[in-house]
Amino acid sequence: MMNIQKLAAFSNGEEGGNPAGVVLLDAALDEALMARIAGEVGYSETAFAYPLNSAADKWRVRYFSPESEVPFCGHATIALGAVLGKDIGVGNYNLEINDASISVLAEQTPRGISAALTSPATKSRTLTNYELASVLALFSLQATDLDDRLAPAWIHAGSNHVVLPLKSRQTLAQMHYDLAAGKALMAELELVTVMLVFIENDTLFIARNAFASGGVLEDPATGAAAAAFAGYLRDQHWPHNGSFIIKQGEDMGAPSLIHVSLTDEAGSPVHVTGTTRALA
Repeated sequence: MMNIQKLAAFSNGEEGGNPAGVVLLDAALDEALMARIAGEVGYSETAFAYPLNSAADKWRVRYFSPESEVPFCGHATIALGAVLGKDIGVGNYNLEINDASISVLAEQTPRGISAALTSPATKSRTLTNYELASVLALFSLQATDLDDRLAPAWIHAGSNHVVLPLKSRQTLAQMHYDLAAGKALMAELELVTVMLVFIENDTLFIARNAFASGGVLEDPATGAAAAAFAGYLRDQHWPHNGSFIIKQGEDMGAPSLIHVSLTDEAGSPVHVTGTTRALA
């Protein structure tokens, strides 16, 4: 019987976090079977991994949502790191994902095993007029709802996202959109999520991530988008002081904490850290 482990990644103590499935394999599994298993698990992503060497410190990893394969998933990587730390041992693991090489560090803490992923390279760009108008319309937003301290942008760290900085916390709390329309737009623009964010201060952000591309209305914690957002802040010369925190999932009743650290080297990988909790 296949051992499917279920964890919430980026949890805030014993609550919140984003549920993920983790399946450790001996060898590659049929793609259709992985997709079926991910659908049965029902979480926004399930990570499938098998070792690439006898030392079991290098793994091939693929991520599946209930409706599609995702090139990179942060919260499922954190969950995978926690499982590897528990089942194999704490330490650093190199991961080969579809389009990049990344790593995850599993560490023992007084509250259990935490994990820190090193992301793919980051990049960002200005949205086209069409992209901006389309995404604003999806969420029934106006240009006047945007915070002019940060421009809306296309952001990337292994997968594509759009970020919309909002000037009002209430507007963020009222996020709504049609799932089918969101799925169609994200497919057209080749996006994994759209990240709506409120700037609490220079190093604290409140976020919500629409994940219609994976058949999920909203993600309670999105490590891949957090990494892409970090690269974007760096590109904008934001005063991040080397690290910042994203609070996500609050408006869903699933409070999650994402810790991000970064250097000022443009495009370089960033580090995203979180704790996990086991799910029944």
